[in-house]
Amino acid sequence: MVKNPQQAYANNSVNTASPGELTLMLYNGCLKFIKQAEIAMEQKNVEQKNINIQKAQAILRELSITLKTDQEIGKNMLALYDFLISRLIEANIQNNIEILTEVSGFVAQFRDTWKEVIQTNRKLQQVGAGGRV
Repeated sequence: MVKNPQQAYANNSVNTASPGELTLMLYNGCLKFIKQAEIAMEQKNVEQKNINIQKAQAILRELSITLKTDQEIGKNMLALYDFLISRLIEANIQNNIEILTEVSGFVAQFRDTWKEVIQTNRKLQQVGAGGRV
């Protein structure tokens, strides 16, 4: 018997996701934690602000270590992730919602671009498999 069906669904989603979908989940998680940090900042809840900013930083670090830096785009993304991590540190120290909004904007752009890449790859796979697009 499943005690928490939502947790079971989340676990199953992660276990069956492709690497591209996992990256998309990481971007969405990062955005969620930044939003929760903003709310905590507005409520002057220092502990929750700190926890959520650290979770967002951990996701960006995870995304950083999965990059292939043998090409220019990987090196550029690594520099951007490092920049965003440092901006999150600043936001945390300064209690600055504007910086969180700035970081959130970058992450949302990365997520949206990544989503387009996944959709394009699916269409190409369908065409390659003899399907119609």
